Amino acid sequence: MKKRALSKQEEFDILKIVSNKFLLFAIFVLGLGFYRMVSAIGNFGYNVIIIVSGIILLILFISLLIREYEYIKL
Repeated sequence: MKKRALSKQEEFDILKIVSNKFLLFAIFVLGLGFYRMVSAIGNFGYNVIIIVSGIILLILFISLLIREYEYIKL
């Protein structure tokens, strides 16, 4: 059976779904780190690592969006 190629609209819809989940996860990680920092739960260094990992996830998300936007723009 031959596989059907996705249209541009279907690709965009899938990208929206995936990017929404990725953004929510990154915001959750950042929120968890800030909550632990304010509540003084655990080690300070561990809380900073959680916040930095949330920032890295957001940077990856932004780079993904920029790359896809440039791909669609071409």
